[in-house]
Amino acid sequence: MGAGAGDRPVRVAVIGVGSLGQHHARIFASLPEARLAAVVDRNPARASEVGARHGVPALSDHADLPRDIEAVSVAVPTSAHAPVVVDCLRRGWAVLVEKPMAATLAEAGRMARAAESAGRPLLVGHTERFNPVVRAARSRARDPRFIEAHRLGVFTARSTDVDVVLDLMIHDLDVVLSLVPSGVASIDSVGVHALTEKVDIANARIRFENGCVANLTASRISTDRVRKLRIFERDSYVSIDYARQEGLAYTLKRVTGQRPEIAREVLAVESEEPLVAELRSFARRVRGEDAPGVTAEEGLRALETALRVVEQIAADGGPRAHS
Repeated sequence: MGAGAGDRPVRVAVIGVGSLGQHHARIFASLPEARLAAVVDRNPARASEVGARHGVPALSDHADLPRDIEAVSVAVPTSAHAPVVVDCLRRGWAVLVEKPMAATLAEAGRMARAAESAGRPLLVGHTERFNPVVRAARSRARDPRFIEAHRLGVFTARSTDVDVVLDLMIHDLDVVLSLVPSGVASIDSVGVHALTEKVDIANARIRFENGCVANLTASRISTDRVRKLRIFERDSYVSIDYARQEGLAYTLKRVTGQRPEIAREVLAVESEEPLVAELRSFARRVRGEDAPGVTAEEGLRALETALRVVEQIAADGGPRAHS
């Protein structure tokens, strides 16, 4: 399908319509770029409820989807990503899979190879990349030297089947990896099991080969909800609030013969639900347009980095150099 595909809506299905997938269905049903054709969930009652909400067929198995489907978004549990995604790609459908890309690197690699063999797009749902304040900050990031991220949430029973690194920190890992054009030299991390059998609070200090250092903290047992990222460079500093979609830039202005001055600027941000931007971009990509998306390769890199943090914490429960 080429760039001349026009503005014809893409026929898309959502596989897994739980707490997150239901929002995929809601958004696809409202986008002019897409036509929600069906929803799928292993829980028939759940599938029927969401299907009825949008007036589309509800199925319990993606194998029963009609052949004229062009694309699917996959929001099933992470452990089921690989078999579902690989099968959908083999059927010729473009796929957007929620983060983390897979439960293991081997599974993620199998998914990426299946996409290459099928010649179909496989994108990963790292939604913060589509947050308008992240896009505004990226235009200011020239040569980050230190990055600090805090992602703190109040405790809920949701996602306690995975630890906080794969649940929350991976958002910031992906953003940081996209900001720093360098390989990871070392990781030093620590994590604590506080209220569940999984790690509930974690910190990772990542040193890149170009000298940049990123310090990331993620917690799901905080009393407050915090989603912030700060980027420090020579003569400049950018601070963003993911949730509020607000950002500030401070720049040191040097004029010969005068005292340096600090200029403060509010980042120009047009507020938008990041998931809407992501799904719209996915539909346009399927249609053959040049639209942004987190590639399978990028999803693999984020997963690999997250698993290095997880493995280090599991190995000794404390900080240790890991190269």
